Amino acid sequence: HHFRPGVFPSAADALASQSAKAPHKGQHSASLLPTSPSSSFIPLIPSSLLPPAPSFLSSHPAHLTLVSLHSVSPTALKDSRFQLVNFSDNELRVSLSNVSLSDEGRYVCQLYTDPPQEAYADISVLVPPGSPIIESREDVVSEGNETELTCISIGSKPAASIRWMKGEDDLTAETTTVEETYDRMFTVTSRVRFSVTKEDDGVPVDCIVDHPAVKDLLAQRHLEVLYKPEVKIVVTYPDGLTREGDNLDLTCIAEGKPHPHQINWLRVDEDVPPHAVVTGSDLYIENLNKSYNGTYRCVASNAVGEAYDDYVLHVYDSRASEGAPQKIDHAVIGGVVAVVMFAILCALIVLGRYFARHKGTYFTHEAKGADDAADADTAIINAEGGHNNTDEKKEYYI
Repeated sequence: HHFRPGVFPSAADALASQSAKAPHKGQHSASLLPTSPSSSFIPLIPSSLLPPAPSFLSSHPAHLTLVSLHSVSPTALKDSRFQLVNFSDNELRVSLSNVSLSDEGRYVCQLYTDPPQEAYADISVLVPPGSPIIESREDVVSEGNETELTCISIGSKPAASIRWMKGEDDLTAETTTVEETYDRMFTVTSRVRFSVTKEDDGVPVDCIVDHPAVKDLLAQRHLEVLYKPEVKIVVTYPDGLTREGDNLDLTCIAEGKPHPHQINWLRVDEDVPPHAVVTGSDLYIENLNKSYNGTYRCVASNAVGEAYDDYVLHVYDSRASEGAPQKIDHAVIGGVVAVVMFAILCALIVLGRYFARHKGTYFTHEAKGADDAADADTAIINAEGGHNNTDEKKEYYI
């Protein structure tokens, strides 16, 4: 074969074979990632699209030129970064090392046969973005307030896309802007805003960057949420009923962020007994009596707010037992039910006997003598005097 001067010989031989196999004006697009130490392959024609080798390859001389059209005017590839990787009857492969944005464009393989043939490939250079950056409007936020986070992806081509997640839930970005820089790269800025609760404390917020040149690129920030205390009163002693003469020991458990700096005990609407002892979060009262009955409250506060919990004290007689109140209540209820059921049963019996005694057929005086009488007066006389022929009506009561 004969080749146009100016093309590196080894690659020219290879490209001649590839162009001869290509259809007229074949086209192929490829994307390259710029890397410094490694090489990138430029497949001008995919092997799946190559037709069988035409017969003129072996019988007709060919002149081949590989040029680049990404500049103002076509130029032959004299760059030493192009190297021949493989050349055979079925495949031609060249590599381009140290890819940069300036290598983007169209590459043409020309085969001078009769008629001339050519194939070309459009090369797009992908530039992966740098590590995303998360910025927060504030480092800590109080529950119930809004927080705002901003994620920035710099220096990518094409522009990256950004999505947000809070824990396992997706977040919707409030705004997303794409800015093209002077070197044909893109900077993407996404902003999200949401209200926080105490359950959000320590939950991760992820900024995930999606780009065809890179996977699993994200930045993460854990939320720090301040919330008012949660208060609970626990009875340390006694285990059961509080009786006269016993001691009472209450413990106030308060958790919040920041930790509660103050815990106070008070008695609602009354003063705390004078001999009650408050030690930190504990309230101790000895020798209880019924005058101590009431509601005792533990109040805890921090920089966010305050909260409280109540304990209602009822002092029982010293002779009271754990099960006594329950037994008395059950006995009373059982007695009332028994009395009501007995009264209902008696009423049913009386009513039944009453209706049974008054059941039958009754006639007036006129009706009793009407069988043999010609008129009403005769019927009355017959009823009063009686006739032997009249059937006697008898009733039996059981």
